[in-house]
Amino acid sequence: MPRFHDDLPEGARVFHARLPVQWADVDIAGIMYFPTYWRFAEYAEMEMFRELGFPYDRVFEQYEFWLPRVHAEADYHAPALMGDWLRMRTHLVKIGASSVRWKTVMFNERTEEASAVLSLTVACMGRETRKSMPLPPPIRETLLVAMQPEPS
Repeated sequence: MPRFHDDLPEGARVFHARLPVQWADVDIAGIMYFPTYWRFAEYAEMEMFRELGFPYDRVFEQYEFWLPRVHAEADYHAPALMGDWLRMRTHLVKIGASSVRWKTVMFNERTEEASAVLSLTVACMGRETRKSMPLPPPIRETLLVAMQPEPS
């Protein structure tokens, strides 16, 4: 397994979420099944947007857009087992005119090690047109502010 290197930028704003590994999340060996990490990452994504004031249960209808996934990467470092709690730390990496990239690191609370690092890029698409569109200005402005280093 690749060695974890923490590349969190100094002063980056981080968003936290936490979930337990359950029976439905593991394979026959009792190890968290690799696609399940993406479900956990989506939970962390929803929590990040909720904390920024754009909860997913309302934002897509309000601004009439979607955020389809256009690029996904994952590095798996150490197995998580049923009953482990994963603490997810998400930070924004890049904000474009119509795309956003963030990274979620999943730390296993039992081992205190990084289990996985997932990077995701989404593109803004109109709900009706299904074509690329700029991020809604209130969302893009909030994301840009969140990218600024936290004051020391």
